[in-house]
Amino acid sequence: MANKRARVMYDFAAEPGNNELTVNEGEIITITNPDVGGGWLEGRNIKGERGLVPTDYVEILPSDGKDQFSCGNSVADQAFLDSLSASTAQASSSAASNNHQVGSGNDPWSAWSASKSGNWESSEGWGAQPEGAGAQRNTNTPNNWDTAFGHPQAYQGPATGDDDDWDEDWDGPKSSSYFKDSESADAGGAQRGNSRASSSSMKIPLNKFPGFAKPGTEQYLLAKQLAKPKEKIPIIVGDYGPMWVYPTSTFDCVVADPRKGSKMYGLKSYIEYQLTPTNTNRSVNHRYKHFDWLYERLLVKFGSAIPIPSLPDKQVTGRFEEEFIKMRMERLQAWMTRMCRHPVISESEVFQQFLNFRDEKEWKTGKRKAERDELAGVMIFSTMEPEAPDLDLVEIEQKCEAVGKFTKAMDDGVKELLTVGQEHWKRCTGPLPKEYQKIGKALQSLATVFSSSGYQGETDLNDAITEAGKTYEEIASLVAEQPKKDLHFLMECNHEYKGFLGCFPDIIGTHKGAIEKVKESDKLVATSKITLQDKQNMVKRVSIMSYALQAEMNHFHSNRIYDYNSVIRLYLEQQVQFYETIAEKLRQALSRFPVM
Repeated sequence: MANKRARVMYDFAAEPGNNELTVNEGEIITITNPDVGGGWLEGRNIKGERGLVPTDYVEILPSDGKDQFSCGNSVADQAFLDSLSASTAQASSSAASNNHQVGSGNDPWSAWSASKSGNWESSEGWGAQPEGAGAQRNTNTPNNWDTAFGHPQAYQGPATGDDDDWDEDWDGPKSSSYFKDSESADAGGAQRGNSRASSSSMKIPLNKFPGFAKPGTEQYLLAKQLAKPKEKIPIIVGDYGPMWVYPTSTFDCVVADPRKGSKMYGLKSYIEYQLTPTNTNRSVNHRYKHFDWLYERLLVKFGSAIPIPSLPDKQVTGRFEEEFIKMRMERLQAWMTRMCRHPVISESEVFQQFLNFRDEKEWKTGKRKAERDELAGVMIFSTMEPEAPDLDLVEIEQKCEAVGKFTKAMDDGVKELLTVGQEHWKRCTGPLPKEYQKIGKALQSLATVFSSSGYQGETDLNDAITEAGKTYEEIASLVAEQPKKDLHFLMECNHEYKGFLGCFPDIIGTHKGAIEKVKESDKLVATSKITLQDKQNMVKRVSIMSYALQAEMNHFHSNRIYDYNSVIRLYLEQQVQFYETIAEKLRQALSRFPVM
């Protein structure tokens, strides 16, 4: 039987020493082994070179070698498209039309800005800003497990022979550099989920997401009777308004000890990290794809009510370089710390299972249970029980508008600080040190000229000028290194909040959609499409949604105040120390000059 051929849909750069094949978009390759495993196939190009290529990077051509579709789909693409219901497709088409009309690019606020409220001006795209999780603390944890097996009690993660279909080993091509003009900010909520689902890095059929099976909030608002879920998320009223109930004891999770592993008899390599919850001190090992799975599950389950920021970028080229591994671990640490700090996320079954599974069977059982969870999307509100009276619709709408206004304004402020910080970083690591070096070299050159005069009485002056020149060269080095000690942490914190703020347009959009449905309920009652009891249920349920939004904002504000107080204090302390060090060096240089 002749080997099949395939058209390459995306450029792919092979990782040296990894038995991969570099291919370019539009290239035709011959498939020599269609199922190597782990989301890879083996192919041969027209030069006769053979190697591994990600399965989702190619589309299988029919036996006659001709394209059946002008925009051909891979097998995984077709399965994804087949999973979309007509209603979902219609909703997506409508959303795409709206996006085209406002011309917003990747700005997650644009669709919300174009909503019926009309209170906000359209905003610029967010894509110009780098994005990533913030680094709140030092994660250089000492390595206590210097063996080839990691933590002696740690479960090493799912076996390489995992029969699940999510075992892609490669990462999407993104840069690991701290600042790159091509880096993009993450979009919010479902936009992030949809973009991931349609990308080549992970195909996610929407039928796996029960909460997104029906468009809009009708699934929750118009349900005749909500089943009493076993899991309950209480909301109480505290000194600052509605709030989540915080657990009596909190915990963090230390991400450490990145190690390179391999599978498929050494053909494929990956990095896995050791995760140790502070409340159990028992470690488990996870690869990046496992973090990605957790992110998707949290987004699907809680994304309508709680902002779930994206993980740090994926990449292919250089993914085993030390700098990239260190940066990714730092950002995974910050992401996990953030999730641990959230009273709802940290106590959720899926998050606890991610940290506490004991063997492969337990991992797979928990994984499949999470993927079948029906209390996801808007149905998450059915688990919430506010201990407070129902709100009227006017107050609900006012609360929603206030949240939207603040988060939009904060996004503008974060965006401005990121822009200024990026420019300052570039100046501190480029032109500014060079200016100090030029001053230093110019002073030393002047001292050399003075020394050639032969005059006996200027030795002390010439030595002092030479030392002053060397001092400015030392200052140049200090200036170049300083951003890593202070600006780095301020920028990382802003990147993290950029991710949070990118989630709010979708969250607010869900709430505004529910409010509009309640406003329409009078007409539905008048035309006997719903009963008066149905309308009352809708008002009660949108009130629950409002309490959830207020509880989340109180959590957001308390974290925001703590985080920015900590990171700006650190920045100023480091700046004071920096300038004091420079001042001391200048004083020492000054002391060498003779007093006339």
